[in-house]
Amino acid sequence: MTRPEYITDQKIEAIIAQALKEDVGDGDHSTLASVPTDAIQSAELKVKDNGIIAGVELAKIIFHQVDSSLKIDVLIHDGTRVKFGDVVLIVTGSSQSILTAERLLLNCMQRMSGIATYADEMMTLIKGTKATMLDTRKTTPNFRMFEKWAVKIGGADNHRFGLFDMVMLKDNHVDFSGSITKAVEQTKLYLQANHLDLKIEVETRNLEEVKEAVACGVDVIMLDNFTISDMKIAVDYINGRVKTEASGGITKETVRLYAETGVDYISSGAIIHSARNFDLSLKALPKVG
Repeated sequence: MTRPEYITDQKIEAIIAQALKEDVGDGDHSTLASVPTDAIQSAELKVKDNGIIAGVELAKIIFHQVDSSLKIDVLIHDGTRVKFGDVVLIVTGSSQSILTAERLLLNCMQRMSGIATYADEMMTLIKGTKATMLDTRKTTPNFRMFEKWAVKIGGADNHRFGLFDMVMLKDNHVDFSGSITKAVEQTKLYLQANHLDLKIEVETRNLEEVKEAVACGVDVIMLDNFTISDMKIAVDYINGRVKTEASGGITKETVRLYAETGVDYISSGAIIHSARNFDLSLKALPKVG
């Protein structure tokens, strides 16, 4: 599966380095004390759950950042549906290196696979509609890149990555500016003055604000906490002139109803913040001979 363009090797390596510094500190003393320096071992990454596997490519990078001599045989790739008992990969090399990398690798893959599985479930629920599921910025600090990567692996899509790659005028921006019209006018002047080519999305709370946002010429209108009936009215009014996004407390139980209103996108913080960890383990294989 193609890695999103915002996820560069440099960024990944920086996060892994910081995570290893947090975990290893001045040394993995449990391993250094008990495992011979020259010990060689193989271990397999086993699935103890059912869903979508994510973080395999990241696992390879983590192993190699700990020890570039480790050999990784990938048996199942990112985005694959897996079941209890499947073996995702086998790593062979320094026993000390495998043990030092183990917890960071599992933490990342369990989190990412849980998110990918949740995203896949949501996309399945809206299958056949025009809507696409989006994540939000409700992410874990310093782990956002991997969480959003997992969303993509699960078949959903990313909303803006941060505050810098899209303008989103939420209710507080509108209230602080005085109106949607004023907020959008000021934003367009700001973007022009700073030579920025960014899309503008506006959050709306009722049909009157929807009408105002359409008149302002924005790129996306968020319909926040609309009832399903009101959302249908708003989508019909907009009639394809602007992309539409449903947001606000949408659950697995209601997502299909919102998708059937004809919205283009449904954003859900729950895809990330409410995803449960996926059960995986790294276990030593018996030595041969």
